[in-house]
Amino acid sequence: MKIISGKYKGRILEGFDLKGTRPTMDRVKESLFAMIQNNILDSTVLDLFSGSGNLGIEALSEGAKFSYFVDVNKQACKTIKNNLEKIGDSNYKVIETDYLKALDYFYNEKIKFDIIFLDPPYNTDYVKKSLEKIEEYNLIDDKGIIVCESNNLEKIIIPNFCQLKKEKKYGDKFIVLLEKI
Repeated sequence: MKIISGKYKGRILEGFDLKGTRPTMDRVKESLFAMIQNNILDSTVLDLFSGSGNLGIEALSEGAKFSYFVDVNKQACKTIKNNLEKIGDSNYKVIETDYLKALDYFYNEKIKFDIIFLDPPYNTDYVKKSLEKIEEYNLIDDKGIIVCESNNLEKIIIPNFCQLKKEKKYGDKFIVLLEKI
């Protein structure tokens, strides 16, 4: 897995051997970032369910102002920190906690995002629960983008505060791009 574009292009990231994670493959990531490229510059990004930090790091490489990485897995957080040390960027915060506690934290700290990546473990209702909290806490800026990934399109229910911007299937996974309205 590598960084596909931007100032850190070509750098290799750790992460394929993390139990319970499925890193977003390079061709899927390339297509995804082409869809959101106009939203990245100077953005504040949340990579919820970060795994290796692949998506948040790619956003930093392409000009995001700051990325927050959240994962409950201790080894995942260690991997994210190792990957960030490799690229030498300091505009990030890694938070090792449950995703709902993290969303509470962002609400209490009055932190809002321009881009949120939701790539939770498959066969969970975490996308739905995350979107509910994002709406309740108003964590996404106007015209902000939420990128949802799942193996089941029915698990991604478009909330009232968003509109479907794009939907794409890659093998056994779906990427759904939502925009706050």
